[in-house]
Amino acid sequence: MTSTTGSSAARSRRPAWAGRNYSLLTAAAIVTSLGANGSLIAAAFAVLDAGGDGGDVGLVAASRTLPLVVFLLIGGAIADRLPRHRVMVAANALNCLSQGAFALLVLTGEPRLWQMMLLTALGGTGQAFFGPAAEGMLMSSVEGEQAGRAFAVFRMATQGAALGGAALGGALVAAVGPGWVLAIDAVAFALAGALRSFLDVSHIPPREPGDGMLADLREGWREFIGRPWLWGIVVQFSIANAVVGAADAVYGPLVARDSLGGAGPWGLALGAFGAGTVAGALLMTRWKPRRLLLAGTLCVFPLALPSAALAVPVPVGVLYVVMFVAGTTVEVFGVSWMTALHQEIPEDKLSRVSAYDWFGSVSLMPLATALAGPAESAVGRTTALWGCAGLVVLVTALVLLVPDVRTLTRRTERPTPAPAASSDTEHAVGGLG
Repeated sequence: MTSTTGSSAARSRRPAWAGRNYSLLTAAAIVTSLGANGSLIAAAFAVLDAGGDGGDVGLVAASRTLPLVVFLLIGGAIADRLPRHRVMVAANALNCLSQGAFALLVLTGEPRLWQMMLLTALGGTGQAFFGPAAEGMLMSSVEGEQAGRAFAVFRMATQGAALGGAALGGALVAAVGPGWVLAIDAVAFALAGALRSFLDVSHIPPREPGDGMLADLREGWREFIGRPWLWGIVVQFSIANAVVGAADAVYGPLVARDSLGGAGPWGLALGAFGAGTVAGALLMTRWKPRRLLLAGTLCVFPLALPSAALAVPVPVGVLYVVMFVAGTTVEVFGVSWMTALHQEIPEDKLSRVSAYDWFGSVSLMPLATALAGPAESAVGRTTALWGCAGLVVLVTALVLLVPDVRTLTRRTERPTPAPAASSDTEHAVGGLG
Protein backbone atom coordinates (compact mmCIF):
# COMPACT_ATOMS: atom_id res chain seq x y z
CA MET A 1 0.00 0.00 0.00
CA THR A 2 2.83 2.37 0.89
CA SER A 3 4.67 1.61 -2.37
CA THR A 4 1.58 2.27 -4.49
CA THR A 5 0.88 5.53 -2.72
CA GLY A 6 4.49 6.66 -3.16
CA SER A 7 4.39 5.80 -6.86
CA SER A 8 1.16 7.76 -7.32
CA ALA A 9 2.60 10.74 -5.49
CA ALA A 10 5.68 10.69 -7.68
CA ARG A 11 3.53 10.66 -10.81
CA SER A 12 1.44 13.55 -9.50
CA ARG A 13 4.57 15.65 -8.99
CA ARG A 14 5.70 14.93 -12.54
CA PRO A 15 4.35 17.19 -15.32
CA ALA A 16 1.72 15.60 -17.51
CA TRP A 17 4.00 15.77 -20.56
CA ALA A 18 6.85 13.94 -18.75
CA GLY A 19 5.59 10.42 -19.26
CA ARG A 20 7.39 7.18 -18.54
CA ASN A 21 9.28 6.99 -21.83
CA TYR A 22 10.28 10.64 -21.68
CA SER A 23 11.56 10.25 -18.11
CA LEU A 24 13.57 7.12 -18.97
CA LEU A 25 15.05 8.79 -22.07
CA THR A 26 16.03 11.88 -20.11
CA ALA A 27 17.61 9.91 -17.27
CA ALA A 28 19.57 7.74 -19.70
CA ALA A 29 20.73 10.77 -21.70
CA ILE A 30 22.00 12.47 -18.53
CA VAL A 31 24.01 9.36 -17.65
CA THR A 32 25.61 9.07 -21.09
CA SER A 33 26.28 12.83 -21.34
CA LEU A 34 28.16 12.74 -18.04
CA GLY A 35 30.28 9.83 -19.18
CA ALA A 36 30.83 10.73 -22.83
CA ASN A 37 32.00 14.29 -22.29
CA GLY A 38 34.55 13.14 -19.75
CA SER A 39 35.73 10.39 -22.07
CA LEU A 40 36.49 12.86 -24.88
CA ILE A 41 39.08 14.47 -22.63
CA ALA A 42 40.30 11.09 -21.43
CA ALA A 43 40.80 9.77 -24.97
CA ALA A 44 42.95 12.77 -25.92
CA PHE A 45 45.15 12.36 -22.85
CA ALA A 46 45.36 8.61 -23.37
CA VAL A 47 46.87 9.28 -26.80
CA LEU A 48 49.31 11.85 -25.39
CA ASP A 49 50.28 9.61 -22.46
CA ALA A 50 51.05 6.81 -24.94
CA GLY A 51 53.59 9.09 -26.65
CA GLY A 52 51.35 10.55 -29.34
CA ASP A 53 51.29 14.14 -30.50
CA GLY A 54 48.59 16.56 -31.61
CA GLY A 55 48.36 14.89 -35.00
CA ASP A 56 47.69 11.53 -33.37
CA VAL A 57 44.96 13.09 -31.22
CA GLY A 58 43.38 14.40 -34.44
CA LEU A 59 43.56 10.96 -36.05
CA VAL A 60 41.75 9.36 -33.12
CA ALA A 61 39.10 12.09 -33.20
CA ALA A 62 38.66 11.64 -36.95
CA SER A 63 38.30 7.89 -36.44
CA ARG A 64 35.11 8.58 -34.53
CA THR A 65 33.70 11.08 -37.03
CA LEU A 66 34.27 9.07 -40.22
CA PRO A 67 32.08 6.04 -39.38
CA LEU A 68 29.50 8.42 -37.94
CA VAL A 69 29.17 10.03 -41.38
CA VAL A 70 29.35 6.72 -43.26
CA PHE A 71 26.69 4.84 -41.28
CA LEU A 72 24.24 7.61 -40.29
CA LEU A 73 21.82 7.12 -43.18
CA ILE A 74 21.80 3.36 -42.73
CA GLY A 75 21.22 3.87 -39.01
CA GLY A 76 18.23 6.08 -39.71
CA ALA A 77 16.66 3.55 -42.07
CA ILE A 78 17.15 0.71 -39.57
CA ALA A 79 15.69 2.79 -36.73
CA ASP A 80 12.50 3.36 -38.75
CA ARG A 81 12.33 -0.34 -39.66
CA LEU A 82 13.07 -1.99 -36.28
CA PRO A 83 11.83 -1.07 -32.78
CA ARG A 84 13.87 2.02 -31.95
CA HIS A 85 14.59 1.09 -28.35
CA ARG A 86 16.25 -2.14 -29.48
CA VAL A 87 18.51 -0.22 -31.84
CA MET A 88 19.40 2.17 -29.01
CA VAL A 89 20.20 -0.65 -26.57
CA ALA A 90 22.32 -2.49 -29.16
CA ALA A 91 24.25 0.72 -29.92
CA ASN A 92 24.78 1.33 -26.20
CA ALA A 93 26.12 -2.23 -25.86
CA LEU A 94 28.61 -1.61 -28.69
CA ASN A 95 29.73 1.66 -27.08
CA CYS A 96 30.07 -0.06 -23.70
CA LEU A 97 32.25 -2.82 -25.13
CA SER A 98 34.44 -0.49 -27.20
CA GLN A 99 35.01 1.95 -24.33
CA GLY A 100 35.62 -0.93 -21.93
CA ALA A 101 38.26 -2.37 -24.24
CA PHE A 102 39.83 1.09 -24.66
CA ALA A 103 39.96 1.49 -20.88
CA LEU A 104 41.50 -1.97 -20.45
CA LEU A 105 44.22 -1.18 -22.99
CA VAL A 106 45.09 2.07 -21.25
CA LEU A 107 45.06 0.58 -17.75
CA THR A 108 47.10 -2.54 -18.57
CA GLY A 109 49.76 -1.26 -20.93
CA GLU A 110 50.67 1.13 -23.70
CA PRO A 111 47.91 1.15 -26.33
CA ARG A 112 48.95 1.50 -29.92
CA LEU A 113 47.57 4.22 -32.12
CA TRP A 114 45.79 1.82 -34.49
CA GLN A 115 44.09 0.12 -31.55
CA MET A 116 42.79 3.42 -30.20
CA MET A 117 41.62 4.44 -33.67
CA LEU A 118 39.79 1.14 -34.18
CA LEU A 119 38.01 1.26 -30.82
CA THR A 120 37.09 4.90 -31.31
CA ALA A 121 35.71 4.04 -34.75
CA LEU A 122 33.50 1.37 -33.17
CA GLY A 123 32.18 4.05 -30.81
CA GLY A 124 31.40 6.32 -33.76
CA THR A 125 29.60 3.45 -35.49
CA GLY A 126 27.45 2.92 -32.42
CA GLN A 127 26.60 6.62 -32.34
CA ALA A 128 25.59 6.54 -36.02
CA PHE A 129 22.93 3.94 -35.24
CA PHE A 130 21.99 5.37 -31.86
CA GLY A 131 21.46 9.03 -32.81
CA PRO A 132 18.58 8.72 -35.33
CA ALA A 133 16.85 6.07 -33.21
CA ALA A 134 17.14 8.21 -30.07
CA GLU A 135 15.80 11.34 -31.75
CA GLY A 136 12.86 9.47 -33.24
CA MET A 137 12.12 7.83 -29.88
CA LEU A 138 12.25 11.15 -28.02
CA MET A 139 9.91 12.84 -30.48
CA SER A 140 7.41 10.01 -30.27
CA SER A 141 7.43 10.22 -26.46
CA VAL A 142 5.74 13.65 -26.30
CA GLU A 143 2.78 15.22 -28.03
CA GLY A 144 0.60 18.31 -28.06
CA GLU A 145 1.36 21.90 -27.25
CA GLN A 146 3.83 21.00 -24.45
CA ALA A 147 6.25 19.32 -26.86
CA GLY A 148 8.47 22.40 -27.05
CA ARG A 149 8.73 22.60 -23.28
CA ALA A 150 9.54 18.88 -23.08
CA PHE A 151 12.36 19.24 -25.62
CA ALA A 152 13.69 22.30 -23.78
CA VAL A 153 13.80 20.45 -20.45
CA PHE A 154 15.46 17.45 -22.11
CA ARG A 155 18.11 19.62 -23.72
CA MET A 156 18.65 21.61 -20.52
CA ALA A 157 19.25 18.38 -18.61
CA THR A 158 21.63 16.89 -21.18
CA GLN A 159 23.53 20.15 -21.76
CA GLY A 160 23.95 20.57 -18.02
CA ALA A 161 25.19 16.97 -17.75
CA ALA A 162 27.60 17.55 -20.64
CA LEU A 163 28.99 20.63 -18.92
CA GLY A 164 29.37 18.78 -15.64
CA GLY A 165 30.79 15.72 -17.36
CA ALA A 166 33.53 17.72 -19.05
CA ALA A 167 34.51 19.41 -15.79
CA LEU A 168 34.38 16.17 -13.80
CA GLY A 169 36.18 14.25 -16.53
CA GLY A 170 39.04 16.74 -16.63
CA ALA A 171 39.42 16.55 -12.84
CA LEU A 172 39.33 12.75 -12.84
CA VAL A 173 41.87 12.48 -15.66
CA ALA A 174 44.24 14.59 -13.55
CA ALA A 175 43.47 12.62 -10.37
CA VAL A 176 43.27 8.97 -11.46
CA GLY A 177 44.29 8.93 -15.13
CA PRO A 178 42.41 8.57 -18.43
CA GLY A 179 41.93 4.81 -18.22
CA TRP A 180 39.57 4.98 -15.27
CA VAL A 181 37.55 7.77 -16.88
CA LEU A 182 37.11 5.61 -20.00
CA ALA A 183 36.02 2.74 -17.73
CA ILE A 184 33.44 4.99 -16.07
CA ASP A 185 32.10 5.89 -19.51
CA ALA A 186 31.72 2.19 -20.35
CA VAL A 187 29.71 1.68 -17.16
CA ALA A 188 27.59 4.73 -18.05
CA PHE A 189 26.72 3.21 -21.42
CA ALA A 190 25.74 -0.06 -19.71
CA LEU A 191 23.49 1.75 -17.23
CA ALA A 192 21.91 3.88 -19.95
CA GLY A 193 21.26 0.81 -22.10
CA ALA A 194 19.58 -0.89 -19.15
CA LEU A 195 17.30 2.11 -18.65
CA ARG A 196 16.41 2.25 -22.34
CA SER A 197 15.50 -1.44 -22.37
CA PHE A 198 12.45 -0.53 -20.26
CA LEU A 199 11.03 1.84 -22.90
CA ASP A 200 7.45 1.09 -23.93
CA VAL A 201 6.88 1.10 -27.70
CA SER A 202 3.33 -0.28 -27.65
CA HIS A 203 1.97 3.13 -28.74
CA ILE A 204 4.02 3.07 -31.95
CA PRO A 205 2.26 1.30 -34.85
CA PRO A 206 4.12 -1.77 -36.15
CA ARG A 207 6.26 -1.04 -39.18
CA GLU A 208 4.93 -2.44 -42.42
CA PRO A 209 7.41 -4.63 -44.32
CA GLY A 210 9.22 -2.46 -46.83
CA ASP A 211 10.93 -3.06 -50.14
CA GLY A 212 14.43 -3.06 -48.70
CA MET A 213 17.02 -0.69 -47.32
CA LEU A 214 17.47 1.33 -50.49
CA ALA A 215 13.72 1.86 -50.81
CA ASP A 216 13.61 3.07 -47.21
CA LEU A 217 16.47 5.49 -47.86
CA ARG A 218 14.76 6.82 -51.00
CA GLU A 219 11.53 7.34 -49.09
CA GLY A 220 13.40 9.23 -46.38
CA TRP A 221 15.13 11.32 -49.04
CA ARG A 222 11.81 12.26 -50.63
CA GLU A 223 10.53 13.32 -47.20
CA PHE A 224 13.69 15.37 -46.67
CA ILE A 225 14.09 17.02 -50.07
CA GLY A 226 10.36 17.79 -50.42
CA ARG A 227 10.54 20.33 -47.57
CA PRO A 228 12.62 23.40 -48.47
CA TRP A 229 12.78 24.59 -44.87
CA LEU A 230 14.26 21.25 -43.84
CA TRP A 231 17.03 20.84 -46.37
CA GLY A 232 17.71 24.59 -46.42
CA ILE A 233 18.51 24.67 -42.70
CA VAL A 234 20.51 21.44 -42.89
CA VAL A 235 22.68 22.99 -45.64
CA GLN A 236 22.99 26.14 -43.52
CA PHE A 237 24.24 24.17 -40.52
CA SER A 238 26.51 21.92 -42.55
CA ILE A 239 28.53 25.07 -43.29
CA ALA A 240 27.99 26.83 -39.96
CA ASN A 241 28.92 23.78 -37.89
CA ALA A 242 31.99 23.18 -40.01
CA VAL A 243 33.47 26.68 -39.67
CA VAL A 244 32.51 27.07 -36.01
CA GLY A 245 33.99 23.65 -35.28
CA ALA A 246 37.23 24.61 -37.03
CA ALA A 247 37.39 27.89 -35.10
CA ASP A 248 36.83 26.13 -31.76
CA ALA A 249 39.10 23.15 -32.39
CA VAL A 250 42.00 24.83 -34.19
CA TYR A 251 42.03 28.61 -33.93
CA GLY A 252 40.61 28.99 -30.43
CA PRO A 253 43.42 27.13 -28.64
CA LEU A 254 46.03 29.03 -30.70
CA VAL A 255 44.53 32.43 -29.87
CA ALA A 256 44.27 31.39 -26.23
CA ARG A 257 47.94 30.40 -26.18
CA ASP A 258 49.12 33.60 -27.82
CA SER A 259 46.77 36.24 -26.38
CA LEU A 260 44.44 34.97 -23.64
CA GLY A 261 46.67 33.21 -21.14
CA GLY A 262 46.65 29.60 -22.27
CA ALA A 263 44.45 26.54 -21.98
CA GLY A 264 42.78 27.53 -18.71
CA PRO A 265 40.97 30.63 -20.01
CA TRP A 266 39.99 28.79 -23.21
CA GLY A 267 38.50 25.97 -21.19
CA LEU A 268 36.49 28.50 -19.19
CA ALA A 269 35.31 30.10 -22.45
CA LEU A 270 34.03 26.75 -23.70
CA GLY A 271 32.41 26.26 -20.32
CA ALA A 272 30.67 29.63 -20.70
CA PHE A 273 29.25 28.47 -24.03
CA GLY A 274 27.97 25.30 -22.35
CA ALA A 275 26.41 27.34 -19.56
CA GLY A 276 24.73 29.47 -22.20
CA THR A 277 23.12 26.42 -23.78
CA VAL A 278 21.64 25.50 -20.40
CA ALA A 279 20.32 29.06 -20.02
CA GLY A 280 18.85 28.96 -23.54
CA ALA A 281 17.06 25.70 -22.85
CA LEU A 282 15.70 27.16 -19.60
CA LEU A 283 14.41 30.16 -21.54
CA MET A 284 12.63 27.86 -23.99
CA THR A 285 10.71 26.13 -21.20
CA ARG A 286 8.77 29.41 -20.97
CA TRP A 287 8.97 31.00 -24.41
CA LYS A 288 6.91 29.56 -27.26
CA PRO A 289 7.61 31.62 -30.39
CA ARG A 290 4.74 31.36 -32.85
CA ARG A 291 6.99 31.34 -35.92
CA LEU A 292 9.31 28.60 -34.82
CA LEU A 293 11.97 28.66 -37.50
CA LEU A 294 12.03 32.42 -37.93
CA ALA A 295 12.74 32.94 -34.23
CA GLY A 296 15.25 30.10 -34.19
CA THR A 297 17.12 31.20 -37.31
CA LEU A 298 17.40 34.81 -36.13
CA CYS A 299 19.04 33.40 -33.00
CA VAL A 300 21.75 31.73 -35.10
CA PHE A 301 23.36 35.04 -36.10
CA PRO A 302 25.15 35.42 -32.71
CA LEU A 303 26.93 32.13 -33.43
CA ALA A 304 29.30 34.27 -35.52
CA LEU A 305 30.35 36.30 -32.48
CA PRO A 306 32.92 33.90 -30.96
CA SER A 307 34.93 33.72 -34.20
CA ALA A 308 34.80 37.52 -34.49
CA ALA A 309 35.86 37.89 -30.85
CA LEU A 310 38.84 35.59 -31.44
CA ALA A 311 39.77 37.53 -34.57
CA VAL A 312 40.11 40.83 -32.66
CA PRO A 313 40.98 39.28 -30.08
CA VAL A 314 38.85 40.68 -27.26
CA PRO A 315 39.83 40.53 -23.56
CA VAL A 316 39.14 37.19 -21.96
CA GLY A 317 36.24 38.52 -19.85
CA VAL A 318 34.49 39.79 -22.96
CA LEU A 319 35.07 36.44 -24.64
CA TYR A 320 33.28 34.69 -21.77
CA VAL A 321 30.24 36.93 -22.27
CA VAL A 322 30.28 36.40 -26.04
CA MET A 323 30.48 32.62 -25.66
CA PHE A 324 27.63 32.61 -23.13
CA VAL A 325 25.40 34.69 -25.44
CA ALA A 326 26.20 32.45 -28.43
CA GLY A 327 25.40 29.33 -26.43
CA THR A 328 22.10 30.79 -25.21
CA THR A 329 20.87 31.87 -28.61
CA VAL A 330 21.90 28.75 -30.51
CA GLU A 331 19.98 26.65 -27.97
CA VAL A 332 16.86 28.68 -28.80
CA PHE A 333 17.34 27.44 -32.35
CA GLY A 334 17.93 23.87 -31.16
CA VAL A 335 14.65 23.64 -29.27
CA SER A 336 12.72 25.37 -32.08
CA TRP A 337 14.21 22.96 -34.60
CA MET A 338 13.24 19.87 -32.62
CA THR A 339 9.72 21.22 -32.18
CA ALA A 340 9.39 21.87 -35.92
CA LEU A 341 10.55 18.34 -36.77
CA HIS A 342 8.16 16.90 -34.19
CA GLN A 343 5.12 18.66 -35.60
CA GLU A 344 5.91 18.35 -39.32
CA ILE A 345 7.50 14.93 -39.88
CA PRO A 346 5.35 11.77 -39.75
CA GLU A 347 6.32 9.48 -36.88
CA ASP A 348 7.28 6.55 -39.10
CA LYS A 349 9.89 8.68 -40.92
CA LEU A 350 11.38 10.55 -37.97
CA SER A 351 14.59 8.54 -37.71
CA ARG A 352 15.37 8.68 -41.43
CA VAL A 353 14.82 12.43 -41.56
CA SER A 354 16.91 12.79 -38.40
CA ALA A 355 19.69 10.80 -40.09
CA TYR A 356 19.73 13.16 -43.09
CA ASP A 357 19.79 16.07 -40.64
CA TRP A 358 22.73 14.62 -38.71
CA PHE A 359 24.55 13.69 -41.91
CA GLY A 360 24.35 17.22 -43.25
CA SER A 361 25.33 18.71 -39.91
CA VAL A 362 28.55 16.70 -39.46
CA SER A 363 29.67 15.80 -42.99
CA LEU A 364 31.82 18.90 -43.59
CA MET A 365 33.36 19.12 -40.13
CA PRO A 366 36.37 16.83 -40.77
CA LEU A 367 37.15 18.70 -44.01
CA ALA A 368 36.89 22.12 -42.36
CA THR A 369 39.12 21.06 -39.48
CA ALA A 370 41.69 19.64 -41.91
CA LEU A 371 41.68 22.85 -43.99
CA ALA A 372 41.94 25.20 -41.01
CA GLY A 373 45.73 24.97 -40.85
CA PRO A 374 46.31 25.55 -44.58
CA ALA A 375 43.81 28.44 -44.52
CA GLU A 376 45.73 30.10 -41.69
CA SER A 377 48.97 29.71 -43.65
CA ALA A 378 47.39 31.16 -46.78
CA VAL A 379 45.49 34.17 -45.44
CA GLY A 380 46.48 34.48 -41.78
CA ARG A 381 44.64 33.51 -38.62
CA THR A 382 42.76 36.79 -38.22
CA THR A 383 41.41 36.73 -41.78
CA ALA A 384 40.47 33.07 -41.44
CA LEU A 385 38.51 33.80 -38.26
CA TRP A 386 36.69 36.73 -39.86
CA GLY A 387 35.91 34.38 -42.74
CA CYS A 388 34.37 31.89 -40.30
CA ALA A 389 32.20 34.62 -38.78
CA GLY A 390 31.21 35.93 -42.20
CA LEU A 391 30.17 32.51 -43.46
CA VAL A 392 27.89 31.97 -40.47
CA VAL A 393 26.18 35.32 -41.14
CA LEU A 394 25.95 34.66 -44.88
CA VAL A 395 24.38 31.20 -44.76
CA THR A 396 21.98 32.26 -42.00
CA ALA A 397 20.84 35.27 -44.03
CA LEU A 398 20.40 33.11 -47.13
CA VAL A 399 18.22 30.54 -45.39
CA LEU A 400 15.84 33.34 -44.37
CA LEU A 401 15.06 33.69 -48.10
CA VAL A 402 13.21 30.35 -47.93
CA PRO A 403 9.52 31.28 -47.41
CA ASP A 404 8.72 28.33 -45.13
CA VAL A 405 11.57 29.26 -42.78
CA ARG A 406 9.90 32.64 -42.25
CA THR A 407 6.31 31.41 -42.08
CA LEU A 408 6.19 27.92 -40.52
CA THR A 409 3.91 28.30 -37.50
CA ARG A 410 3.68 26.40 -34.24
CA ARG A 411 0.68 24.06 -33.96
CA THR A 412 -0.27 21.19 -31.69
CA GLU A 413 -1.32 18.41 -34.08
CA ARG A 414 1.17 15.93 -35.51
CA PRO A 415 0.93 15.14 -39.23
CA THR A 416 -0.63 11.83 -40.18
CA PRO A 417 1.52 9.45 -42.22
CA ALA A 418 0.81 9.50 -45.94
CA PRO A 419 2.15 7.41 -48.84
CA ALA A 420 5.66 8.46 -49.77
CA ALA A 421 4.69 9.25 -53.35
CA SER A 422 1.87 11.56 -52.32
CA SER A 423 2.36 15.22 -53.16
CA ASP A 424 0.77 16.02 -49.80
CA THR A 425 3.62 14.25 -48.07
CA GLU A 426 6.34 15.81 -50.16
CA HIS A 427 4.99 19.36 -49.87
CA ALA A 428 3.22 19.29 -46.53
CA VAL A 429 4.87 22.49 -45.31
CA GLY A 430 3.98 24.64 -48.28
CA GLY A 431 1.49 27.39 -47.59
CA LEU A 432 1.84 27.44 -43.82
CA GLY A 433 1.43 30.91 -42.42
